[in-house]
Amino acid sequence: MVSRDAECAAVARFLDAATREPSSLLIEGEAGIGKTTIWLAGVEQARERDFHVLATRPAQTESVLSYVALADLLSRVDATVLNSLPHPQRLALDRVLLRGDAGDAPTDPRAVAAAFLSVIETLAEVGPVLIGIDDLQWLDPSSAAAVAFAARRLSGAVGVITAMRSDASPALDLFRDRLPRPESSRRLVVGPLSLGALRTIVARRLGLSLPRPTMVRIHDISRGNPFYALQLAYSSVDGEISMQTTLSDLVRARVSELGTAAREALLAAACAGSPTIDLIARALNVTHSRAAEILDEAEGHKLIHYEGHRVRFSHPLLAAGIHADAPAPRRRRMHATLAGIATEPELRARHLALSATVADEQTLHSLDAAALSAANRGAPGAAAELLDLAIGLGGDTPERHIRAAGHHLHAANFNEAATRLIQIIDTLPPGRLGAEALTLLAKVRTAEENLAEAIAVLTRLLAESADDPGRRAHALILLSHAQLNAAQFDESARSIDEAVTLATELDRSDLLSAALALRAMQNFASGRGFDDETMAHALALEDGASDIPLVLRAPVNNALLLAWTGQLQRGHDAMMAVRRQSLDRGEEHELAILDFHCFLMALWRGDLADAGLLAEDALERANALGDPEPVCIGLTTRAALAAYAGHEQRARDDVAEALVQLQLLGTPPMTRYPLAMLAFLEVSLGNHAAALSALEPALALIDSTPMALEIMIGLFVPDAAEAMVAVGRLDDAERLIERFLDDGRRLDRAWILACGGRCRAMLLAARGDVDAAANAAQLAMVEHQRVPMPFERARTQLLVGQLERRQRHNQAASAALNEALQTFEQLGTPLWAERTRTELGRANVGPHRDATLTPSEQRVAELAASGMTNRDVAAALFISPKTVEANLSRIYRKLGINSRAALGRRMAEELGDS
Repeated sequence: MVSRDAECAAVARFLDAATREPSSLLIEGEAGIGKTTIWLAGVEQARERDFHVLATRPAQTESVLSYVALADLLSRVDATVLNSLPHPQRLALDRVLLRGDAGDAPTDPRAVAAAFLSVIETLAEVGPVLIGIDDLQWLDPSSAAAVAFAARRLSGAVGVITAMRSDASPALDLFRDRLPRPESSRRLVVGPLSLGALRTIVARRLGLSLPRPTMVRIHDISRGNPFYALQLAYSSVDGEISMQTTLSDLVRARVSELGTAAREALLAAACAGSPTIDLIARALNVTHSRAAEILDEAEGHKLIHYEGHRVRFSHPLLAAGIHADAPAPRRRRMHATLAGIATEPELRARHLALSATVADEQTLHSLDAAALSAANRGAPGAAAELLDLAIGLGGDTPERHIRAAGHHLHAANFNEAATRLIQIIDTLPPGRLGAEALTLLAKVRTAEENLAEAIAVLTRLLAESADDPGRRAHALILLSHAQLNAAQFDESARSIDEAVTLATELDRSDLLSAALALRAMQNFASGRGFDDETMAHALALEDGASDIPLVLRAPVNNALLLAWTGQLQRGHDAMMAVRRQSLDRGEEHELAILDFHCFLMALWRGDLADAGLLAEDALERANALGDPEPVCIGLTTRAALAAYAGHEQRARDDVAEALVQLQLLGTPPMTRYPLAMLAFLEVSLGNHAAALSALEPALALIDSTPMALEIMIGLFVPDAAEAMVAVGRLDDAERLIERFLDDGRRLDRAWILACGGRCRAMLLAARGDVDAAANAAQLAMVEHQRVPMPFERARTQLLVGQLERRQRHNQAASAALNEALQTFEQLGTPLWAERTRTELGRANVGPHRDATLTPSEQRVAELAASGMTNRDVAAALFISPKTVEANLSRIYRKLGINSRAALGRRMAEELGDS
């Protein structure tokens, strides 16, 4: 490169950083300023440094094709890497890369994105990886979606170097503010070259030594833009340069020097997606050798060059200029010719659309078929764009608008899908189309967890679908789910009963499976326990290809009910199996819900290491998605962990923000979860009045609705009862505790009987009956043996120790308190450990947790020290490699080490000491 020392240094610094952590460099500047030259130099330097390079140089004419850039990025990846991917991801990439027969099932774009990320992670385990994208503004939308998915989740030694025009939208920069650390994203603005630098470039590229006055004029006109200067220098050979000469004039002049056949060949290349000599020969209806002769003329004028079998313009501006300068009728004729050559449905349809001003039925049919093809390849955004082309060419029908909205829903573009549907729904008469539009809008609202909107849309849909039992059954399942989460239990029961009846009559196993699973869930929430026979039937009918949302299907509801009935390990194992499948498929929104329930299971089991990793993963996902529901989930999990760890302000801040997000969703019953975490913090701190204040909405909910206080609903009840006793509201506490214990005895729930027994013991002690209180506490300890919830057991042990002390049974009190203290310290719950030490009459002599590894970090450290790679650790813990990397960074910092070898030695020393 000429006079680009500062730019070369910036590229070198970027590559240095990329060997350590995810880093990006955006090269930005006006068209022709030299961005691509710097980008190419960066790619070449990366190869010299043994980076595994995934590079693509999209062109404007290719930006309309689905996954063309992604296929380019993956074209040099070894087949063994692709074949090692999880089955859903491998199938998705087979479709994208057109490898073999991938079957007839539509490709999920989320699986494509997850596969791309998996490829990067696999390669990064071996050595540094560079992702290079030139002309970012021409990246096709489907590839951009996959790249954006990966951007927030990158971990390890991964660099991303991109180039983009300065007049492009800043939103096209897919990596700015998306990497783990903001300072890891760098921006390099390329400026004009000096007169001397331009003179050197002209001499090297064109072999010309122009007089200084001519070069001064070239510099003045081009303003230091090297591409513009080269075109001016080339033209100066034949005559004077006008100060009014524009770049488009220069391109036009250079092309006009060619013969007719060469000009037509260049137009074909400019119109084509990926021009080759063979394609141009067919477009010109000449032999391959004749096409090569024609193109030789263009190559001699330095307008094109060859990259393997592909024909490339020497600069993208040449292609754009040739395409724009051709008269519209000539361009349309060329696109019509290319449409007759193209074999890919999407490409053929786009050429047909560009060849017409108003589409005929053939073109509209071709666009419809291409949209279906794009959707099946996992490019719903491209499918919607193709339908928009048909609409713009005169095919403006409600059917196309509805199908386009469906594609946006499939791409998780919920706002766009909802906007389109709302615009058209009220214009449709009652009937099939209106029902189809309402069904899609209901799916959008369900995916958003917007309960009020979902119920309203589904109620209207049912009113307009009396003669469509299949649609009614599907709508009733969605409606019952929304009503259940809105605490409308009677309505939910009626909806799901009708859904089961319809699905049975229709002999639709997919609908019946979901309906039976939801009936089991509804019965459970209404206090009738776990109907495991109904759930077994639902599991037997489960259809993995169903379009029922994941959270409504039998495997998820079965896992939840197992956990909620005290079978925590079975529930955990079942949910992790579902979570593994969702990770493989890239189902980010579904994973947000699974994250929360997996987190609660880990918390109840006392596995704070697992809980911490899941919470970290949930927050990472929330940041990537940015939608209210996953953000609320991520904040609630982090608030719970902070409360357990005694980080008061963090817990309060996260609960407050989670409540704000829930208000956006319009889901008041769901506020019980963050409020329960806040109340637990207040009880841990001894702020009992504040705990009751926080729980007012949750207490009002269970008072207004006759529901059983199962753990999914009454997880806050033990803290509420303890707070009531502490502030002297003994009668209120008694009513709540007796209701709690009644449900526990009727349903035989060990968790309720254990925690309710503890609360009853507190109440008896507050009324002065210490002996009865001690007896109640011992009975609670017996129930604790039936459910593996060590934190709750330790809380009861703490009470047992307090009651033994009041009875002057000092030895028994000491034994109970010491056992409780040991559990609290092992779990990393310092507020409760301190409370127990106070009871023991000892000062706080325990280690400060901040100087030691958290349970999550300890688990990651042990696995990493065993020789497992980040990706192996992530797979073992069902988290992302990025979460593993973040934990390792903290581990190294806390332990004062900087390598895995040192970590292995430290873990071995700790094992030896133990």
